[in-house]
Amino acid sequence: MKKLLLPITAFLLLSCHNDMDDTGAENSNNTGETPGETVIDYRQEMRQLVMSISVKGKVSNGNFAVIPQNGIELLTNDGDPFGSLNIPYLNAIDGHGQEDLLYGYDSDDVATPSDETDYLMEFLDRSKEFGKAILVTDYCTTESKVTDSYTRNEDNGYISMAAPQRELNAIPDQAPHNENANDINHLSDAKNFLYLINPENFATKQDFITAVSATNYDVVLIDMFLGGESFTQQEITQLKTKANGGIRMVICYMSIGEAEDYRYYWQSGWTTGTPEWLEAENPSWAGNYTVQYWNDEWKNIIYNTPGSYLDKILNTGFNGVYLDIIEAFEYFEE
Repeated sequence: MKKLLLPITAFLLLSCHNDMDDTGAENSNNTGETPGETVIDYRQEMRQLVMSISVKGKVSNGNFAVIPQNGIELLTNDGDPFGSLNIPYLNAIDGHGQEDLLYGYDSDDVATPSDETDYLMEFLDRSKEFGKAILVTDYCTTESKVTDSYTRNEDNGYISMAAPQRELNAIPDQAPHNENANDINHLSDAKNFLYLINPENFATKQDFITAVSATNYDVVLIDMFLGGESFTQQEITQLKTKANGGIRMVICYMSIGEAEDYRYYWQSGWTTGTPEWLEAENPSWAGNYTVQYWNDEWKNIIYNTPGSYLDKILNTGFNGVYLDIIEAFEYFEE
């Protein structure tokens, strides 16, 4: 039945794409800052990028999970937590990732201000009510705060990870919260996840694979590359089995709001303004540059040509993508 419905789903998403181009987001490469030029709807352009990735991913694999991280305001048409939901966007995704919900907003191992937590939860709860999985990453190490993070997130109906390092370079010492031997075939089946996208503490791919394979996390979020070398399809298949024999999902991290100077697509000579869609370097993360994500050249890198980043992810056998820097729209709105 899913195979029969898949082309229809893709058609509906693509139809939404066309409708939105006519009524809202403009597929233009200008910034909208010069008089006479079209003003770009930065939020809708980010939604459209996520939806386009979803269409291609789900046409290739009907169970391919698409999870945007942060930028939760895209959930509603007006960015208000009680505004009307953007249904095409919600239909395109399988969950939301949210950092710093309870700990880490101002500083690691420090409680997030309650008003910020409440604001984010107003959006997250609406997504959850729409059937989407909520993956929370809190940054805390004090034992009582770690316990509080897992307890409160579970009470809220979210799955979570208390990350010991902001760099996401370590497996927590404690066993996964709600550890189980279940087979995880859909994101909604998961009770926990591991967020491990920085492999700097692992000398080789095999060291990394051995360490992750020894865990029982339901979902593992990793980078596609280690030391500039891509994981193979066989290696990803190996990672899909938990230590207790259960099957898990392996999701690939992909930044779509920033270009990273250590990626395979980066070219010598690139700097702010060259190419024209490459914006300022992130002052908090050296080597990461905001991009005009609506630009066709960037779309071609990410998903819109054979051999694109998304194609590499699909061909390697990942169960989905975890999309970062969704909130890049804020940079252009300021």
